[in-house]
Amino acid sequence: MESPSNETRAPSRIGDRSTSDVVVRLRTQEGRDDWLYCHSHVLVEKSKYFADRLSENWPTCQILDSRNCVEVYCQESDFDYHVNVLRLLYVVTDGSVDDMWHGVRNALSCLQVAVELGCQQIITACVNYLEAVPWEEAEEEEILRTIPGMGSQVEPILARLQPVNSTAIVGIFLSAIRFATSSPPPHMNDLKSSAQEQLEYMLTEDDDAPLLMADDEIKFEVRECVKGLLARFNNLLETFFCESGESVIMAGEMLLFQSYLSDMSWACQILGKLEIMREFVSTWTDASEKIVKAIELASSKADVLEMKLKVIEVASKVLEAIGYGTVILPATKRLHMMMVWLPFVRVTKRLVDSIPTNGDDALTFKLDGELWQSLESAFVSIIVALPSGDQAEILTEWLGNEHIRYPDLTEAFEVWCYRSKVAKRRLALLGAIHGVTDAL
Repeated sequence: MESPSNETRAPSRIGDRSTSDVVVRLRTQEGRDDWLYCHSHVLVEKSKYFADRLSENWPTCQILDSRNCVEVYCQESDFDYHVNVLRLLYVVTDGSVDDMWHGVRNALSCLQVAVELGCQQIITACVNYLEAVPWEEAEEEEILRTIPGMGSQVEPILARLQPVNSTAIVGIFLSAIRFATSSPPPHMNDLKSSAQEQLEYMLTEDDDAPLLMADDEIKFEVRECVKGLLARFNNLLETFFCESGESVIMAGEMLLFQSYLSDMSWACQILGKLEIMREFVSTWTDASEKIVKAIELASSKADVLEMKLKVIEVASKVLEAIGYGTVILPATKRLHMMMVWLPFVRVTKRLVDSIPTNGDDALTFKLDGELWQSLESAFVSIIVALPSGDQAEILTEWLGNEHIRYPDLTEAFEVWCYRSKVAKRRLALLGAIHGVTDAL
């Protein structure tokens, strides 16, 4: 039972030599040596380390100036944090000293010392603080280096960094894809762009595996969402033309048209990662002629070069999917795509090249050179896979066009010449092989 003197004892203060009965001697290998005048009842109550050192079971305890002396060795870099923890032993009573940590790094360093000295109340206070406050990226990395190995008492700090179960990941992905493809009003464009960016990141394989491995159910949901986007886009296209074929395009409709194009350009990235481009490619192919006509009709109303570039950005992804065999289309549709997009891309590229690349009039929304090159390669790949007669038609038009420099179809021309030259010999050889086979 505590004595009356203990019950009425005045609050002890670290450094008060008149009431101190213990000296904590902090020392470093670098030669730093400080004495802190403390009180045994505080140290024993608040720290397991000091309780053990000051117990009767500890072999010996050095005496300094009629006081017990406990030596504590530490690294120079941790010296100040040991002092802070010793001071906090006199302050922390219930694990809540939110205004005393002075940031994440200081709290983390104090936590390390508190774990070493077995100061449970300070550990609790540090954990509560670190678990609740925001972290900068560098602080997060330091926490990940420091916390493991400290035991279950500090695990709440890492709760926000724990892997999320697959059900939660699927749930947030589906919610995000529905929002990102829902064509929200313009004032929500920032939110939509953020959702689209994170969806793409979730499916990206970089230094880490993708956050989500899409199954058939997820692919189905993505298809349905993109199908809704394509339906709205097609409905808008239909409103651009009245029965007489005259343009009835309003400025607001063109802004919506451009918004749909941006969303579809992004959707191609997602569809490509999930390898489900077929429906998009088919729909875009069927709508291609109307898309080009809509752009041409709008050109008299405003400067639509930026819109033309956005259209080409989407068309390039479709043409690449066709040209590289990702999506298989009949030869008639592939030829149709060439007849629609080859002239459109050629003229747009000439317009882009005519605009200054620096100064106040510079074109800030140019497509990068890599995309133009990829588009040219897609054209070549599509051409060389067409029937030879269709190839001849396209190449004849190209050789007689004033804009022969882009796209450069030289490779397709070379392939066509070679195949045409050896065609009779190959067919004759093929006939001979069939004759031998029939004889056998």
